[in-house]
Amino acid sequence: MIELKHVNKMYGQQAALKDLNLSIKSGQIFGLLGHNGAGKSTVIKSLVSIIQPTHGSIEFDGVDLATERLAIKRRIGYVADSPDIFLQLTPNEYWQLIGAAYELAPDYQAKRLDELVTLFDLNGKENETIAEFSHGMREKTMIIGALLSDPDIWILDEPIQGLDPQAAFDLKALMKAHAAKGKTVIFSTHVLDTAQEICDEIAILKKGELIYNGTMTDLLATQPTESLETIYLQMAGRHGNDAATMASEALTHE
Repeated sequence: MIELKHVNKMYGQQAALKDLNLSIKSGQIFGLLGHNGAGKSTVIKSLVSIIQPTHGSIEFDGVDLATERLAIKRRIGYVADSPDIFLQLTPNEYWQLIGAAYELAPDYQAKRLDELVTLFDLNGKENETIAEFSHGMREKTMIIGALLSDPDIWILDEPIQGLDPQAAFDLKALMKAHAAKGKTVIFSTHVLDTAQEICDEIAILKKGELIYNGTMTDLLATQPTESLETIYLQMAGRHGNDAATMASEALTHE
C-alpha cells in the first residue's frame, strides 16, 4: 500500500497540494484526474522523488520515502510527462542508461527489450535519436524504459496521450495484467473514458485539493441520470452546460 499523509507542496506562496491524504492499495489501477494545474503531476513527482513535499509524508508499505528513497525508487517504473532531457539520446542509449541504473543482467535486459520493442513496434528505430521521433514514438520509448526492469509499481504521467490506438490498447492490457498480479499502477489522465474503462479507483483533484476518492461506479451513482462528463465538470470545473453556453457565446461574438 502507498499512503500519502497530510501532503502539502508549496511553490513560494502558491499551494500546489493542500493536505492531501490518499491510500493506494496493491493490486489496483489508480487514476489521478483533474484539470491542468490541479496537482496531478505534483503528486506523481512527489511519489518518484523528483520533488519533496513541503509538509507531510509518503509511505510505501509502511516505509517512509524520505528515509529509504533509493530502495523505494528501485521498485518504481516511471513515465514522465515529457522526455525532453533525453532527446539527444537514441532509444538504445536511453534503455542502456535505465538498465545500468537498475543493475539489470545483460541477458535479461536483452530479452525484455526484445519483447517490449516488438510489442510497441519500435523495431528498426533503436539507433535514431529520440528528437527525430513523433510524440507517440517518444512516449513508447519512455514506456519501454519504465517497464524494462519489470518493477512492482508503475507511475505514469499521461502515458496514453499521443499513442496510436494499438499502442494504447496494448498499454492498457499491460496495466490490467500488472494489477492482476497484485502489483500497482498509478497514472494521470485527462481522458474520462480511459479512467472509466480501466481504473479500480480514482482521485479527482482541483487546485491542489482532493475532491473525490473512490470508484468510478460510486461516482456515477451519485447522479444516476447524468453523464460522467457532466458529473466530473460539476465537481472539477464549470458545469458542462455552463461551459457549452460560454463556448456558444464566444462564437457568437467572433
